[in-house]
Amino acid sequence: MERKQQLKEAFFAQDEETVLKKMEANKKGLTSSEAEKRIAEFGPNELNQGKSKSIFVKFLEQFKDFMILVLLAAALISAIFGDVTDAIIILVVVVLNAILGVYQEAKAEEAIDALKKMSSPEARVKRDGNVVSLKSDQLVPGDVLLLEAGDVVAADLRLFEVASLKIEESALTGESEAVSKDITMIEDEKVGIGDRLNMAFMNSNVTYGRGEGIVVGTGMNTEVGKIADMLATSEETMTPLQENLNRLGKYLTIAILIVAVVMFGVGMFNGREWLDMLLTSISLAVAAIPEGLPAIVTIILALGTQKMAKRKALIRNLPAVETLGSTDIICSDKTGTLTMNKMTIEKVYLNGAIQSNEDDIDLQAPVVRVMTYSNDTQIANDGTLIGDPTETAMVKFALDKGMNVKEELAKEPRVAEVPFESDRKLMSTIHQLPDGKFFVGTKGAPDELLKRCTQIDNKGEIQPLDEKMKETILDMNHDLATQALRVLAMAYKIVDQLPTDVTTEGVEQDLVFAGLTGMIDPEREEAKDAVRVAREAGIRPVMITGDHRDTAEAIARRLGILEEKQQGGVLTGAELDKISDHDFATKVKDYSVYARVSPEHKVRIVKAWQKAGKIVAMTGDGVNDAPALKTADIGIGMGITGTEVSKGASDMVLADDNFSTIVVSVEEGRKVFSNIQKAIQFLLSANLGEVLTLFIATLLGWNILAPVHILWINLVTDTFPAIALGLEPAEADAMKKPPRGRKATFFSNGVLPSLIYQGIFEGGITLFVYWWATHYPAHPNDLHLVHEDALTMAFATLGLLQLFHAFNVKSIKKSLFTVGFFKNKTFNLAILLSAALLSAVILIPGLNDAFSVSSLNINQWLLVLGASISIVPLVEIVKFFMRRFSKNKN
Repeated sequence: MERKQQLKEAFFAQDEETVLKKMEANKKGLTSSEAEKRIAEFGPNELNQGKSKSIFVKFLEQFKDFMILVLLAAALISAIFGDVTDAIIILVVVVLNAILGVYQEAKAEEAIDALKKMSSPEARVKRDGNVVSLKSDQLVPGDVLLLEAGDVVAADLRLFEVASLKIEESALTGESEAVSKDITMIEDEKVGIGDRLNMAFMNSNVTYGRGEGIVVGTGMNTEVGKIADMLATSEETMTPLQENLNRLGKYLTIAILIVAVVMFGVGMFNGREWLDMLLTSISLAVAAIPEGLPAIVTIILALGTQKMAKRKALIRNLPAVETLGSTDIICSDKTGTLTMNKMTIEKVYLNGAIQSNEDDIDLQAPVVRVMTYSNDTQIANDGTLIGDPTETAMVKFALDKGMNVKEELAKEPRVAEVPFESDRKLMSTIHQLPDGKFFVGTKGAPDELLKRCTQIDNKGEIQPLDEKMKETILDMNHDLATQALRVLAMAYKIVDQLPTDVTTEGVEQDLVFAGLTGMIDPEREEAKDAVRVAREAGIRPVMITGDHRDTAEAIARRLGILEEKQQGGVLTGAELDKISDHDFATKVKDYSVYARVSPEHKVRIVKAWQKAGKIVAMTGDGVNDAPALKTADIGIGMGITGTEVSKGASDMVLADDNFSTIVVSVEEGRKVFSNIQKAIQFLLSANLGEVLTLFIATLLGWNILAPVHILWINLVTDTFPAIALGLEPAEADAMKKPPRGRKATFFSNGVLPSLIYQGIFEGGITLFVYWWATHYPAHPNDLHLVHEDALTMAFATLGLLQLFHAFNVKSIKKSLFTVGFFKNKTFNLAILLSAALLSAVILIPGLNDAFSVSSLNINQWLLVLGASISIVPLVEIVKFFMRRFSKNKN
């Protein structure tokens, strides 16, 4: 049955009567029969579950990769022409790679599931004129829902009754402070979610007061439902690593096919048998494909993942390890990521002067008594503070200064109160003093409170409050507000009798001004240093938040995201709405801070940077961050404060919620890419050496290196050193270089010319040794032995050349003597193991027969070793000139 579409209107911009009429409801609630009818029409109040793929489908999708298809074709050709061993090795590598891919996958489904789990299990609703408790999935549009402190809002509501209602919406809007709700109609239909004060949203938390409203959206028609839909429909972005491997596979395939065809043609021209040349060309093509590359890349990524886990960065998606290293832009949510997500008092104005939270403050000062007395924070037995973040910040301030708040309140207990109301912006409590008198404490908005003050407390002396003093206080309020501090005023009076009229008129008059408090959600201590390191590494930090413009700008300046003297650079969601996608793509570089943004804005910002050719990382912890986390090249969720939704949509999760961990991870990512580059340079230069050896030997009519020799060299001398190169430590200047960018490939930064000249060296040296062995043989009278010795020497030289050459690729341009020969113990062991396996087939009787090689004498071994070692000084000479050229160019 097709569901009926719910109304999608700006209910916050409509009056109460209009909303009730459109929802075909009234304040008494629906009848049970009407509710049943509507649930049949609109469906249950739950989020749609994304279509999940079977394990088998996920497994098959792993074979879409171009390089994988090339390897499968190579395996098939090898099997057809009898090289079953090579075919089996390739298939094992490919299947293992696919299994690892399936194991790492699963983001969209987890994100949608997490959204479902967040839904409130119970809701209090008016049905048939009575208040009943229902499962939240039974709510329908038109239901009247009741809210009180501690509730999770079960659907989107248009509020029509509030009493000091405050709702914490940080997971949806990114704003850490609980929002005071009212029922006033909003004129502007385009205000952001954070400014829709007459609405309550699904999955937000009621922290204070109570309220009542009509359900105007359920399930996928809620704001959180829109996010779920964005998650389900957003496209997966291909990581730079995947793009690079695809490009590499295509380039290699084209080059190999050209060489194989040319070689076949040359052989036929020279009168060789067509079948013999076909097999030779195929064996050359198979030898040229680095079949171990996908496995080696996967292993290097897995090793990087383990290293990152030790540094509190948990990788959910293997290619994300490398993507981090190429990041140009880190788009970070403010609340809980760059800041503590904990309101903190930074400054107190009393006795005509500003004091910071580090100064000593008299705990008996009226301003301190008011902030702790006129306060509904509950102190749990374990010391945990429960209540509105603004109020808990005040109690925390007093506790940190050494005040025993529970004891003080016990001595001077609350006996009456005038609750907070959004229209007057004040709250008052009355306390019984030991001498029988009563202490009235009032806190609230400075401009409102000053209207009710007639005196001021200056160091215990009560003085009349004149207009000049009021102006001074309001100026101080403005000064603190421009620092993005949330300012509240404190006032008090002592009366002989408990007021009989406990209302604003009876209590909140003729007050004594005590002082101001300025509070903020402060930046994390380590975040400023992390921003500095990121900038040094050429990475641009961008703050994206649902918080107010002034607050966002102030925090950005304190962190160094905006320079102190920098003008502009801040854009609000409302301003962004007025800019077209085309114009924004050209202007995105002008802004480093975005305030009052919605989830859609975050996705636009990420996409704009991506269109500019940048690789974008997005950090976040709220439901509102999830679509952008998924859209970004790498999504980074917060492990402690993050919602399950944000973690499910991320490629990486920070176990310690520490922004600096991202910078550490970037360094690890750069190291991983560098090490993959080294492995590719090593493998392809070795394969090029093999191809040149076979190709030129064929042109010269030499019978050199049988397929079994190529296979053994690929297995023994390629695999272990290539994997060990993945454990090379990061180079000292890794975080001083700019990001390599989206257009960079594995061949960038001098890798392509390096692997070409090094491959030529390897091929040339091998051919030279073969030529020497045939022209200056140890047994000149035995032609069979001459050929066997020459083949053996060429085989040993090519294998050992690759092992010595592995030392060269520890750095593309730096001297091996600078990098160090033996720092990587795993690498050293891999070289020794490979050398032992290579030598075994020559030295061990029986094995040498199987491989059609002969035992060499001491002179032959000395020539082989000398020729093999020569690759090191030869490459050192070229590197020296490369460095000189690069220096002169700069």
